[in-house]
Amino acid sequence: RYGRAVSGMIRRPVRSLFLYALIIAGAGYLYLTLPTSFLPEEDQGNFMAMVSLPAGTLQKETSVRLREVEDYLMRHEPVEHVYSVGGFSFMGSGTNMAMLFVGLKNWDERPGENSSVQAIIDRVNARFAGDGQMMVMALNMPALPELGNSSGFDFRLQDKGGLGYARMAEARDELLARANANPNLAGVYFSGQADTPRLHVSIDREKAFSMGVPIAEISNSLAVMFGSSYVGDFMHDSQVRRIMVQADGKSRLNGNDIEDLHVRNDQGKLLPLSSFVRLDWTAGPPQLTRYNNYPSFTINGSSAPGKSSGDAMNALERITASLPQGVGFEWTGQSYEEKLAESQATLLFGLSILIVFLVLAALYESWSIPLAVILVVPLGLLGALLAVFLRDMPNDIYFKVGLITTIGLSAKNAILIVEVAREFYREGMNAAEAAVAAAKLRLRPILMTSLAFGAGVIPLAFAHGAAAGAQRAVGTGVLGGIITATLLAIFLVPLFFRLTAGKRGPDHPEGI
Repeated sequence: RYGRAVSGMIRRPVRSLFLYALIIAGAGYLYLTLPTSFLPEEDQGNFMAMVSLPAGTLQKETSVRLREVEDYLMRHEPVEHVYSVGGFSFMGSGTNMAMLFVGLKNWDERPGENSSVQAIIDRVNARFAGDGQMMVMALNMPALPELGNSSGFDFRLQDKGGLGYARMAEARDELLARANANPNLAGVYFSGQADTPRLHVSIDREKAFSMGVPIAEISNSLAVMFGSSYVGDFMHDSQVRRIMVQADGKSRLNGNDIEDLHVRNDQGKLLPLSSFVRLDWTAGPPQLTRYNNYPSFTINGSSAPGKSSGDAMNALERITASLPQGVGFEWTGQSYEEKLAESQATLLFGLSILIVFLVLAALYESWSIPLAVILVVPLGLLGALLAVFLRDMPNDIYFKVGLITTIGLSAKNAILIVEVAREFYREGMNAAEAAVAAAKLRLRPILMTSLAFGAGVIPLAFAHGAAAGAQRAVGTGVLGGIITATLLAIFLVPLFFRLTAGKRGPDHPEGI
């Protein structure tokens, strides 16, 4: 029955070629519309959480609230240990900042989706979302070390038009508000510290000059008052120790203590510093950052559930384009690598197909045999794309590896038929007879090898635990590709051979 079906397709090729054209169109449509991503989110057995309290919170109070988060994690989540750091986080340093590094139990001890790292992170964020005095931001570890501090995208909002801090802060707040309302984005936040109260010191330079007080003397006095000053070294037990001068802690508790400072003028008289220095409380950023030499803000976040990182990045670019003129952006870390990977994918696939074609041309010393083999590639790509589409998975790097693997698997099935058909053709059969005979002879080996390989990648397609994201991405694409590359190729490859062989005889000098 299989032989009769193949023979009928060869006698009526128009209908089969129309089906082949639909397959190519379907594969192209799926590839262009499939959500893009860089790397899948992985359960690495740990995550981190950043804790932020209102500016000015004492370290003692921060430690108390930090203990609340630790107790929740140890009591209610499958956590093995928690390591907490006070005074520091990736958002900035200060007595109101803290960070936790959480190690989870082994994957075997927390089966099921409810115990995955992403489910735990979602519960932690939901548990502390309503706390008005403390912000807890739990984040997954980045899939690639040294490319960002956390998973998700890494975005830099830049002042490329010299707008100044105030206007850039307004643009940042507008971007955050619109991004968190966008259906493609989730958990978008400013990875930095909000404006905090600070003491602004205004020096009346003209009055100080008229009183004979050098500006350097005023600067030194303020440096010793609020910081410290290095004045020399001394020997202590055969060691060189530094001499640092600074005001006693009790003498610099508030800004009014500056009124007790005196400086000498050029005549050696002591004058009160308050006579030409004025103090004002203002608000401003505790830290100013730059990226590629432009003032910038670091914006982090992730894609919404059911959306890919490519969707999230495109949405953020559209929002940024509507901000005031002079506001620019750059991607960095893992997001920058994702942008590079998008532009290289088409070249990579084209090069892979070209290499397969040239190797086959050199092996068989023919142009027609490789062409009949290469025509089968879209059959496998359709299955791979359809499989990840049905499982709602993105087009990431691991899936691209699966696509390249599918190219080889598809070519393997075609070679099994075309190589035998070529021998029958040279022995005197016409192209149609040779194609049908080779297809019938090679049907069982094709099915056996394809079933064996497909069964081998099933554990990858449905993997759980460590590195499950990468395994599912590769396994799903390869499994779908081997199914369609087998079911469709056994019918269409004989037709491809018949069309590429043409009417040339076996003794023709240009015969296959």
